[in-house]
Amino acid sequence: MTAWIFLALAITLEVAGTFLLKLSNGFEKWHWGTLSILCYSACFWMLAPAMKVLPVGVVYAIWAGVGIVAASVIGVFAFGERLSPFQFACIALVLVGAVGLRITATD
Repeated sequence: MTAWIFLALAITLEVAGTFLLKLSNGFEKWHWGTLSILCYSACFWMLAPAMKVLPVGVVYAIWAGVGIVAASVIGVFAFGERLSPFQFACIALVLVGAVGLRITATD
């Protein structure tokens, strides 16, 4: 697998872990919390090979940036959270930064 696929899997697992952590309600629902921990653990197993090949700054910025955008979207649609127009603009800036790093990264 390429480093970019490992990074995409790490992002997916991190976002899933965050979603499950929300469902755990502060670990009151331990089964969701346990699944969250498993997703986060698997996330780092996927992130490590990406960091062997790609610059750490690019990997971390894309991982965090895309995770922020995805978690925000899940919050809005799955949990009915509201974001102000300014918050949407800030999230868009994060996404623009992540895409910019991807476009300019050398593999």
